[in-house]
Amino acid sequence: MHRSKHEYLTSPPNLTGMPPGVPYIIGNEAAERFSYYGMKSVLTVFMAHYILNQSGVLAPMSPNEAYMYTHYFVFGVYFLPILGAIIADGWLGKYWTILSLSIVYCLGNLTLACMATSWGMAVGQRTMLAIGLTLICLGAGGIKPCVSANVGDQFGESNKHLLSKMFGWFYFSINAGSFISSILCPWLLANPKWGPGWAFGIPGIAMVIATLFFWGGRKKMVHVPPGGLGYLRQTFSRDGLITLLRIAMVYVFILVFWALWGMSNGVEWTLQAEKMNLHWLGMDLIAAQVQTANPILILLFIPLVNYVIYPAIHKIFPLTPLRKIGIGLFLTGLSFVVIVWIQGQIDLGLKPSINWQLLAYVILTLGETMVSITGLEFSYTQAPNTMKSSVMALWLFTVAFGEFFVGKFNAWDLNADGTRKLTDYQYFTFFTILMFAAAVVFVVVACFYKGRTYLQTQQLTLDEIATEPILHGGTPS
Repeated sequence: MHRSKHEYLTSPPNLTGMPPGVPYIIGNEAAERFSYYGMKSVLTVFMAHYILNQSGVLAPMSPNEAYMYTHYFVFGVYFLPILGAIIADGWLGKYWTILSLSIVYCLGNLTLACMATSWGMAVGQRTMLAIGLTLICLGAGGIKPCVSANVGDQFGESNKHLLSKMFGWFYFSINAGSFISSILCPWLLANPKWGPGWAFGIPGIAMVIATLFFWGGRKKMVHVPPGGLGYLRQTFSRDGLITLLRIAMVYVFILVFWALWGMSNGVEWTLQAEKMNLHWLGMDLIAAQVQTANPILILLFIPLVNYVIYPAIHKIFPLTPLRKIGIGLFLTGLSFVVIVWIQGQIDLGLKPSINWQLLAYVILTLGETMVSITGLEFSYTQAPNTMKSSVMALWLFTVAFGEFFVGKFNAWDLNADGTRKLTDYQYFTFFTILMFAAAVVFVVVACFYKGRTYLQTQQLTLDEIATEPILHGGTPS
């Protein structure tokens, strides 16, 4: 009664340890993130420096055009999760949605890798690029909400205490894959021996491996059936809409976190680093290299937080997901206090050590482990069972709208003559105050939040199966 006609599990097994599908999910996520971030790390540079016309002559885009198309691509990746969520929750289920869209994803990578072939040149590299990126948008965006929801589907009441650790290792695999590929793929692109074909081809191979890994775990994973029309009924029911509104109240504050986090991995912190003393441990760093501190620190902090910091805090007071998020928001604000201080030193004509910005990265990344990882767990547990992927899609919107907010603020800050209304010191101070204000209001809202945990119905134990006919008025066979 708990297996499909293909003998796949349709509800979590009654275990106290990690579910058997976990290694396949972690392997799939690490390889997929390697693929995505590896391809993304060379995309803008390729468009601005390497793209050829149909005659094989170098015909690069302008930097602004390359930036524009990169932003369109990222927007598509974070907008299309809602499409994947609807397909998963209402029609195919998460497993088949992930598998089918992963194949689309592979085709997108194949298209990019073939841009330099004779037929790719005949079609046109710009056309091939547009086709490949569209397919990757559909694949990467479509599977994003389903993959994290599929993680939670593997757990039931008997092992729900491991869900937080699982999302931690899931996030670890994301950063491990992205860190390695973000170093490797730009090197491949810049090396004449390898070039664009390999720089886009290696991420494509990684995505094929990710797809095979996921398919290989099909008999180990739980395949929760789609909700069908029940999904639409629950989503637009009074309880469904109230649930979405309640979750959205929390997401508003996480949106502010992503707005500030985006600055650390974007141009703002990098431009500040250019004005600092970049000599570090006997090396002269490039300003853009400093942001790699974030994925490195994530890999270090996830086990530290899960196995040392959380247990230590838990001895003082119980740590709920909302309390973890609240602490993370305050830490994010504190990291920007350091950035404001650095900017003050720069404005005085000094050149502070890059160690100060690295300290800001340490504090910010610690906050990230508490906000982002916990947000995944919170999103899953607070979503009704037929709406798991849909709520995960809304979670991804917080990233997109955080970036959108910063973009709009920067547009307001820019005068018609190209000058800015705010100084760098005022700019960073504004976002610091905004983060602390959001954190304080979040604490108040969290005190009144009345959540409900939704986990997938778990398989019966052998004892429960033996007594089930009696419970329903029958006799045991």
